[in-house]
Parts: sequence; C-alpha cells; structure tokens
Amino acid sequence: MDIQSIPYAFVEDALGGLVRHGYAVDPILKAAGVDEHSKDAISAAQYGKLWLEIANCTDDEFFGLSARPMRRGSFTLLCHAVMHARTLERALQRTLRFLRVVLDEPYGELHVSDGRAHIVLIKNRSSYPAFAYRTFLLLVLGLACWLVGRRIPLQRIDFACSMPENRADYAQFFGVPVHFNQPQCLLTFDADYLALPVIRTELALRDFLKETPANLLVRYRHDTGWVTRLRSRLKQIAPCDWPDFDQLAAQMALSPATLRRRLREEGQSYASLKDELRSGLAQSLLGHDEMSVASIANQLGFAEPSAFHRAFRKWTGASPGSFRKDLLRGKIRNG
Repeated sequence: MDIQSIPYAFVEDALGGLVRHGYAVDPILKAAGVDEHSKDAISAAQYGKLWLEIANCTDDEFFGLSARPMRRGSFTLLCHAVMHARTLERALQRTLRFLRVVLDEPYGELHVSDGRAHIVLIKNRSSYPAFAYRTFLLLVLGLACWLVGRRIPLQRIDFACSMPENRADYAQFFGVPVHFNQPQCLLTFDADYLALPVIRTELALRDFLKETPANLLVRYRHDTGWVTRLRSRLKQIAPCDWPDFDQLAAQMALSPATLRRRLREEGQSYASLKDELRSGLAQSLLGHDEMSVASIANQLGFAEPSAFHRAFRKWTGASPGSFRKDLLRGKIRNG
C-alpha cells in the first residue's frame, strides 16, 4: 500500500514520548512544518521530517517506546550491517539481531513453518502500545523491501494489544487487516520471498538514507527504472487486457531477453509484477461489499473464480471471503 498521507493521529502518537518526558512540542512541529491547529493529514515526507526532529531532540529513533533508546545513527548502522547479506532471509536475521541488541525490547525473531515466514515480536517484561508494534514493523519491513527491490506482499498482521479507540488507520495501514488482542505480535508473508537476493549497492544505500525515514512509510518507494515504467503502463490497462511478455517487450522496443534481464536486475519479473498489481487491486475491491467475488475475479482477468481463489490465497494466505470479512469487520468496528 502506498501511503500518500499520514493521519494526524499518528503525529499525536509520535509526540506522545515527547510529552511524557517533558519536551516542548511546538518547536518540533514547527521544524517539521506541521500545523498542529489544522489536525489535517500530513505527507509522508512531513512525517519523516517529524520523526527525524523527534530523534534529534530525544536522541532516540524509536520514540521512547523501547526498553533502551535507539540512539541517533542506529538505523544507518543497521543498513550497513545488512547491506552485504546474500539473501533476504540472512538480511532479516541480521536486522532482528541488531534491533535486539539496540532496543533490548521489543525484539523480533524469524520463524518459518508451512511455507510461511513469521516475524514474531517478543515482549518479556513490558506491554507495548500499537504504535510501538507499528514502528518496529515499519523499520523491518521498509528496509527489507528496499534491500530486495520489491514489495513483499503481507498475508497477516497480529498485534498483541487492543485496537486504539476510533483509530481505523491502524487497521488499514499495512494493506492487510490487522488482528488485535492476539497472543503475540507477528507479521506473516510467503516464505518463498526469503530466497530473494539482496540487490542494493553502497551507492544506492547513500541515496536511500537521504530519504529515510520518509521512504519507510511507503514500505518500498519504487526506483526510477523499468519496473516503474512497466507498472505505470499496466495500471493504465485493465488486467484482462494485459499483454503477454513478448508483446510487452515489443511495445517497449526491447527484445524479450533484454527486458527480462533488466527486470531481474531490479529484483522483479513480469509474473511477480502482475501478481503484485492484481493483489493490491483485489484487496481494494474486496473492501466494497457490493461487488461479488466472481465479478472481482473477472475484472482481474481470471477465467474462473476458482483460479482467483487459488491466487488470492497464495498472495495473502486467506480466501477472498475471509479477507473481506476481516476487512469489513475492521471498518465497522472503527467506523
């Protein structure tokens, strides 16, 4: 999910640590260019600036939510620590170890079972608010997606706390329904993604860090390149009319081998790109209960609803029907 704007309630969440420790809020908001009187949603860039200003003020990049402060520069050191991991699995293991050393708690562990990868957050001593879980997962997921150069579709998110009152934004932020009051906090995705190679260079890291933490809020800001061009082209065409790969290469004035190589260099394939777009569109359409699952399948270019069911379960780990129930239940509970 691209986060085009951040609800002001998340600004208030971020400022909570400042208030608790007696810091003045007004100078931070002014430095970040945030108008506290409007209470309007702000851009990801503004929120990123706010995050930096709070970290500069408190010397803590984790908003005062962890057992130990995440000192300024910690995230930069984390990025350097994982840059040369060969695969996403290795990078995630290093990321979680690093954050455990830095934060003490909460910390995460990577578990793999039944074809699914789970990042499980551990809390031995303290209870944590939803904002702490959200911040931890943003750091881990944003970095992971950037390292492999593509979005990692999520299947499930659980929070081991109650849903903040009147905060539908929490249920929608990650693009999949968030389940609250669960035994543990976890994030789940298809374990096949763990084998993806880390494709980033030191030069790319320098550019990435210039835009951090704003770019973490969108999970993965697409680089300017062939993936971006193809994604833009496909978004202008109904999925049922998408060209096959050879036709697409011809439209781009490239040979199929050249286009395939260029996509691979950016960590993507045509099939995975189509899956990403179909998955995002399917999840959006399932939020409209007046559309039948069969009509959604047809709109996405599936010849049979059963093929859509199989694909959707592969993308999200849930059936379209159960996903819709969770989605609508969250809307009703927060509406």
